[in-house]
Amino acid sequence: MADQTAMESTREPEDPNALKAATSAPAGTAAPTPHKPWFKRLSLTTWIFIALVLGVLAGIALQGTPEIADTYIKPFGTIFLNLIKMIVVPLVLFSIIAGVVSLDDVKKVGAIGGKTVLFYLITTAFAVTLGLIFANAMNVGAGYQLPTEDLSYEATDPPSFIDTIVNIFPSNFFQPMADATMLQVIVIAVVFGFGMIAAGKKAKPVIDICNSLSDVCIAIMRGIILVAPFGVFGLICPVIANNGIEVLRPLLWLIVVAYLAMLCQIVLVYSGIIKVFARMSPLKFLRGEMPVMGFAFASASSVGTLPINMECTEKMGVSKEVTSFVLPLGATINMDGTAIYQGVCAIFIAQVFGIDLTLGQQFTIVMTAVLASIGTAGVPGSGMIMLAMVLQSVGLPVEGVALVAGVDRILDMMRTTVNVTGDAAVATCVDAMQKRAAARKARKAEKLAA
Repeated sequence: MADQTAMESTREPEDPNALKAATSAPAGTAAPTPHKPWFKRLSLTTWIFIALVLGVLAGIALQGTPEIADTYIKPFGTIFLNLIKMIVVPLVLFSIIAGVVSLDDVKKVGAIGGKTVLFYLITTAFAVTLGLIFANAMNVGAGYQLPTEDLSYEATDPPSFIDTIVNIFPSNFFQPMADATMLQVIVIAVVFGFGMIAAGKKAKPVIDICNSLSDVCIAIMRGIILVAPFGVFGLICPVIANNGIEVLRPLLWLIVVAYLAMLCQIVLVYSGIIKVFARMSPLKFLRGEMPVMGFAFASASSVGTLPINMECTEKMGVSKEVTSFVLPLGATINMDGTAIYQGVCAIFIAQVFGIDLTLGQQFTIVMTAVLASIGTAGVPGSGMIMLAMVLQSVGLPVEGVALVAGVDRILDMMRTTVNVTGDAAVATCVDAMQKRAAARKARKAEKLAA
């Protein structure tokens, strides 16, 4: 009895409000939970889309004075995007190293890498084919009388295939990180990961440091994501203010066709592979990707969206070892939205110039776009260079790029959304296939042991 009295005397005093709520609740019922303010009950996804809508409305209101949006609102978006880009390189480096080391088997890394690249190439081929189908079926450029006499666009010579392969392998450890050359950063991470596996126990202190740095980068990333609504508002408002309805109207049908083809890629292709290979409900996948889509649409940067994409796919159950390898690779080489854009714009430019493309030429566009997507960097505006490359492959006038330059940012927003959604879809499928393969291997081992 004395012990019980002593224990009661050492208890911390109870919150009087909680005590009042508990004593006022009817017998046999749970005490009511504290009431949260309405703004705390909304999810981050909801806040991102609220910011997106408010940014569009503010941009429309500021169309007469876009300098206000550029001077006072755009810096918030720029700061946010800079923070994201700041953390992307160390996040990719240490996450991929941690992912490769966690696999503890070079063959396993090869299996995941092989499936990933194959998925990316196939979905990109589907994407550019969809773009061509929609552009032809909806007559994207017919009937346009746009001024083409004064068009000019200086095409940048794309690197040859051999140069592309050579440039993947860096000659300097630090330069790719300073320049954010993501494909070279990925190669550095994979090479060091293999080296740690080969070194065995001696590499354990370095592995522990890399795992800790990966966790630190993820923690920083989560903190940055909390202010995503402000960044989204700051990114979308100046775009709308500077590219008002007047700029969009002459090319509105091009935007509609491209957007429909891109939505079809998400609804049919990605939902299809999620259903077949990941055996997951497409609705569940799309709901989980909503924050990623919202940020990608506002930022138009695949690499900038990478941290949010890693967070959301892991919440959907994809293992960290897969997200840390597949998503950074996808942000660099998987450009399905860009492939659709290239297909639609190629047909649009051909029709505006009165050029009929044969089936053979359109097949050339498919092949060129698939290969070009591997070299497309995950930064805003890079699709213009690749479009020039696609036009040159079928003899279309490169000056036609200037026709779509005015709405490139509007198209870039949606194609980035498709790009990052495709990255997540492939990561989810590869992860599910790896887990099923591991389960089959475990069952086989059990049978042999029995």
